[in-house]
Amino acid sequence: MKGFTPIARVVGIDFSGARQAGENLWCAHASVLDGGSLRLDRLERPADQLGAADRGSVYAHLRSEIASRDQTLFGIDFPFGLPVELGWPSWDEIRRAVGDWPGDAMSFGRHCCERAMANSGRMHIRRTTDIETRTPFDCYHYRIVHQMFYGIRDVLDALSLDPATCIMPFQSWKLEHARRVVVEACPGSTLRRLGLPFNRYKQTGSGPMDRRRRAVREEILEGLRTMIEIADPDRKRMLSNRGGDALDAVIAAVGTWQAWRRIDVQAVRSHPRYPHEGLVYC
Repeated sequence: MKGFTPIARVVGIDFSGARQAGENLWCAHASVLDGGSLRLDRLERPADQLGAADRGSVYAHLRSEIASRDQTLFGIDFPFGLPVELGWPSWDEIRRAVGDWPGDAMSFGRHCCERAMANSGRMHIRRTTDIETRTPFDCYHYRIVHQMFYGIRDVLDALSLDPATCIMPFQSWKLEHARRVVVEACPGSTLRRLGLPFNRYKQTGSGPMDRRRRAVREEILEGLRTMIEIADPDRKRMLSNRGGDALDAVIAAVGTWQAWRRIDVQAVRSHPRYPHEGLVYC
């Protein structure tokens, strides 16, 4: 993206809004190489370092990690904003609405449905960026609302007040002096864009790893081979991690970096919806 100091590192984060968020939240730390490809330096689950997996501990660690990094692009997998049709006049108002909400994530999601129905006659509305990048769900769907709610409330809200942290596309005016940038990622949309399998690689429940799902993961990793260097131990972790969250973190890093290089910040600033609703970097 034009208008910002060169990025030296990219961190893809597969986010979780679960009560024990650290069980499934993974971070993929990569360096930018000459020629524009990436090298995976570290693949980790912060909860393993913290010895705790609860939301409060993991999110506090995540905020601290982001705020301490320079020349770094962070791509986090949760919706950063809400559709214009819901009626909040700006992203700052969306942040305040989420932060001041007296209930939980599910009740806020129902509130969004009520606002959408009252304003447009439709219960579920997808943002422009969701339509363009074919994200799996609208951003307050019951399957994603926990990530959206806790991501905005417990991660982005505090970071947005840091003058050295730019949250795109809402704070593009910070880019000139920012030391780090945080954007919304979507691994599934990245896989679609790359023409790689985007489903049937995740597994739930107990028991041995399904061979078919492992084969799909191997196909995805082969497709990413020219985009990011991955050492064998990390490759094995991505193949064996049951939920596919470790792999998603790496895909988020790749998609975020590629989108960052091709998207023009001036076009984002002048777009009628991105500065309000958000933009998926995939």
